[in-house]
Amino acid sequence: MFSKTRRIAAYPLLVIALVWAVLMGISIGTVHIPILSVVNIIWSNIFQTPLAAHVADMHENIVMNIRLPRVVLSGLVGASLAIAGAAFQGLLRNPLADPYTIGVSSGASVGAVLTLFFNLSLPFIGLYTLPVVSIMASFITIFLVLFFARQVDRTMRVETIILTGVIFSSFLGAMISLMIALTGEELRQIIGWLLGSVAMRGWEYVGIILPFFIIGTVILLLHAKELNAMSFGEDQAKHLGVNVERKKLNVLIAGSLLTGAAVAVSGTIGFVGLVIPHFIRILWGPDHKHLLPLSILAGAAFLILADLVSRIIIAPAVLPIGVITALIGAPIFALILMRRRFERS
Repeated sequence: MFSKTRRIAAYPLLVIALVWAVLMGISIGTVHIPILSVVNIIWSNIFQTPLAAHVADMHENIVMNIRLPRVVLSGLVGASLAIAGAAFQGLLRNPLADPYTIGVSSGASVGAVLTLFFNLSLPFIGLYTLPVVSIMASFITIFLVLFFARQVDRTMRVETIILTGVIFSSFLGAMISLMIALTGEELRQIIGWLLGSVAMRGWEYVGIILPFFIIGTVILLLHAKELNAMSFGEDQAKHLGVNVERKKLNVLIAGSLLTGAAVAVSGTIGFVGLVIPHFIRILWGPDHKHLLPLSILAGAAFLILADLVSRIIIAPAVLPIGVITALIGAPIFALILMRRRFERS
């Protein structure tokens, strides 16, 4: 059904879509910058060549210091959430699984809300306190989830991990609600962060998420074969010679690393890790060797465009990007579920 030629053709298609999304995300805004000027500015800054005579210095500042880092950051966040969602869906054999299923997002959100609530500023890192605390909280959460899941079930079956994650998500969500209820002047800042945004985040935030994105992505891509095996069930994977417990732990840690880093720099952005892997799976099949890299490209393009919509839909005001992804993702996911049910009937 899903030919090799069809899968290979998906790569240039999604690369073109991603490049187009990047150019649109940089060009469109309160100040319109022609695409040729955008290309010339980026080229001249990378290769240290002179700017074209028609390019204004103001445009260069807007592109390099405001829009390009925002577009790159939204692309990295979208790619992180999408590949993590694809991995979790394959590992947990659950089409409704996404990066937030096992409580990682809730843990990172608790870390961020605590930072904002107590106005924390750690020595030596200052501005980086919020993302650092969020990432630390996400790791603590995943290790607690795995620890309690292992106490309940030594083999850490998928059902046990999911149920443990749901319990932790509910508990951490209650903690967030409690802190919001006790918050005064910081309420708007906390709510805005929880809704998700990549606004007013420069190259330093790109530097924060990039190493985690590279490490997590490499680990998951190296486990594509094992994810294919585990998607048919743990017993079947064991018969194929897969060390299920070790590979499961590796995938969980890599997916949590990606999710925690994404939440740390952008807040809670839903539906990307849920819808994008479904979209790729329907069009190009469930083989994780292609599903994972294609999800990276599609997730990055999707979130860049979602961020663009959030900037222009009620300009000059800006909507939280999490609102846009929910408005787009929820109907699409509903259509996907209806299509699956129709095919089964």
